[in-house]
Amino acid sequence: MTMNVLGYAAASPAADLAPYRFDRRDPRPDDVVIDILYCGVCHSDLHTARNDWGWSSYPIVPGHEIIGRVREVGSAVTRFKAGDAVGVGCMVDSCRHCAPCEKGTEQYCAEGSTYTYGGVDRHDHRPTQGGYSEAIVVSDRFVLKVPESLDLKAAAPLLCAGITTWSPLRHWKAGKGSQVAITGLGGLGHMGLKLAKALGAEVTLFTRSGGKESDARRLGADRIVISTDPAQMAAVKSRFDLIIDTVPYVHDLNPYIPTLATDGTLALVGYLGGLEPALNTAPMVLGRKTVAGSLIGGIAETQEMLDFCGAHCIVSDVEVIRMQDINGAYERLLKSDVKYRFVIDMASLKG
Repeated sequence: MTMNVLGYAAASPAADLAPYRFDRRDPRPDDVVIDILYCGVCHSDLHTARNDWGWSSYPIVPGHEIIGRVREVGSAVTRFKAGDAVGVGCMVDSCRHCAPCEKGTEQYCAEGSTYTYGGVDRHDHRPTQGGYSEAIVVSDRFVLKVPESLDLKAAAPLLCAGITTWSPLRHWKAGKGSQVAITGLGGLGHMGLKLAKALGAEVTLFTRSGGKESDARRLGADRIVISTDPAQMAAVKSRFDLIIDTVPYVHDLNPYIPTLATDGTLALVGYLGGLEPALNTAPMVLGRKTVAGSLIGGIAETQEMLDFCGAHCIVSDVEVIRMQDINGAYERLLKSDVKYRFVIDMASLKG
């Protein structure tokens, strides 16, 4: 039976999000039906709602940091049962047979992964709608087990902000003895500090403004460097094995390249688009330094991250809001007025 659910959707780029009823698909044999408890608010939700990237189709229900409990499972599902705490992140499907999918990097699916919202279902060709809603139906291959030891509301941002920083940390083998820097102290950056520290790295925060030291140290930073201070930047020349750049807007990368060690990498996770000013390749060539990009993480890697967080009691710093407050939260998000992630209590939909 088709399931009609209540959510919040944007009807156009200029419209506030508002209540919206829509149908979820009939569950397939491999599907998990999830009652959504909490949904994190990602900058991508705002960009998509306002069509900042030019591909949004309306109406659209955002939300890809989903925590809930299993309501029911399809006949072919064996890994989950009713009542399990589960998560759904940025993807709900992929082709499952290309080289990236077979390697467990479904986010780089050669045919394009199916995003949790703003995508098109590969089977029924209907638009996918996200977690700002009562319930969701997802293939069991794209559902994550959430450790019951975690605060579920604070675990929601792990499904995007957590995995987005975990994946480059793991890919570039950050750990004991590594020098890791995080650029930007926001939803992504605060998770980068926590995860890098828990992996055993020595962790530095790059920030453009002062006043963040006590918070940064609480989150795991061993050092804070003001990136606009030439003397402080010179003091960390050739230091870092990995810089994870979480800044979500155009900014100059050139000051950071000299701070990379030989064979070091600056991984962009927060910004999509052109660079201004142009990148000076001289310090890259002279030190075999790399500027790279990284997109979320695969399903197995996301499960690894959740298990690691469960073992180390790591969750996001969150501010819980009602669904009815989402438009005000978007305006605050634009001002970076949150420490460090909004999470919607979906019980408020019925309130």
